[in-house]
Formats: sequence, structure tokens, C-alpha cells
Amino acid sequence: MNAKPYISPDLRARVTEQARHRCGYCLRSEELLGMLLTLDHLIPQSDGGPTTEENLWLACHQCNSYKGTQTCADDPVTGLSVTLFNPRQQNWIEHFAWSEDGTQIIGITPCGRATVIALKLNVPEIVVARRMWVSAGWWPPQE
Repeated sequence: MNAKPYISPDLRARVTEQARHRCGYCLRSEELLGMLLTLDHLIPQSDGGPTTEENLWLACHQCNSYKGTQTCADDPVTGLSVTLFNPRQQNWIEHFAWSEDGTQIIGITPCGRATVIALKLNVPEIVVARRMWVSAGWWPPQE
């Protein structure tokens, strides 16, 4: 098993600020979760991804766990293997939308659809939490 790479506090702070303190995939914030998010290697270390600012982005524990070492997944509409969403290089609103009630993330491109499925962005537990956040006026996040 690979040792965790050292990430300096300065590098972590820069990436956290760039990500606006929220997960690049599901958009949950550190403030909402009440905890620090993790740093995701966009290209996994196991595939040679470096521990550099350009290859790191903020992710919640759930998204990071489901992503694991995946970089591609099948689009459920076309059946083709596509690259997962890259929050450092791609714009969230070009690939995803919120359901009318604000509780589910809808993939609107092959990349978005594949990412929703691969990272399980709409597991029942999070949909319930989002419903509560919507009723409190905390969700969905505004770009």
C-alpha cells in the first residue's frame, strides 16, 4: 500500500480556497458538513498522478471514497466509457443540474451522467439530507 503523500498546509490552503471550501463533485461545503474535506488526486497516485496543485481538488469523504482510483465510467445512456468530471478543469453547471426540488444531481452530459452513477451522488441518505437543507434554505448551493 502506498504511503499517504505529504501535503503542505500551504498547498492544502491554496486548493481549499480554489475549491471554495466545497466538494468539487457534490458541492457540499465544509461549513455545511462541519468538517474539513479531503484532497482528491484527480489522476490517482496509483496511475502516476502527482501530489501537485494541478492534480488536487477538494472532495467530501463520500465522493472521494466512491471515486477511489476511477478516472472513467460508463455513461448509462450511450453505454460508452467516458472520463469522469474533473472539477479543476470543467465547469459543474455544464455537466450537472439540480432536480426541480433541489435534492438530486442530474447528469446532463455523458461525463455528468457517468459521474453521478460512479460517485453515487444521489444515494438515499444524501437525498434525505438535501431535502432538509432545502427546507432550511441552505440548498442547493448558488454558483
